[in-house]
Amino acid sequence: MAEKITFLSEEYEIEGLLNQRDEKKGVVVTHPHPLYGGDMYNLVVESIVHVYHMKGYSTLKFNFRGVGRSQGAYDNGLGEQKDVLSALSFLADMGMERIDLAGYSFGAWVNAHALQKDTLTKQMIMVSPPVGFMDFKSIVTMDTLKFVVTGNRDDIAPADVIEKMISTWNPNARFEVIDGADHFYGGYLKQLESVLTSSV
Repeated sequence: MAEKITFLSEEYEIEGLLNQRDEKKGVVVTHPHPLYGGDMYNLVVESIVHVYHMKGYSTLKFNFRGVGRSQGAYDNGLGEQKDVLSALSFLADMGMERIDLAGYSFGAWVNAHALQKDTLTKQMIMVSPPVGFMDFKSIVTMDTLKFVVTGNRDDIAPADVIEKMISTWNPNARFEVIDGADHFYGGYLKQLESVLTSSV
């Protein structure tokens, strides 16, 4: 059963939902763009959380600053990176020894940038990183990146662009394209869950 929690990111109180399954391994899951209605209740975020839960992980999803009941305001991804690092620290402070990071769309973009300053993440999964919409130029290597997935009808996260970038990010990362899916995975959430299940 998910428990409502709060943690501090800088001076802001951030709201989250923690579902404890394992005392030693957990995952932080991040949501799509706040300015386009993204929050932790997004259906793709729910699917990611569900897969990790089924795999025995404790899960923590949260609303970025300025979203829902999280204090603060949208900060162009900069403050949001601090929110991610604070969420990872929250799990580490609980005694988690293995912490994964997963994000969808804007959440994947924030995670990729936060990862440059992070030492806690064991492995990362990106769902539809928005390479056709946001700047990934400063992301050079991500050793912990394990898996990336997008849809072949996703013009925000185009498969051909992601494929080129993965060779820089981490050539060992697995890449999967779901035939027929667009950025929102309408009608394809079960397929997304299936693909994630084989990768977590």
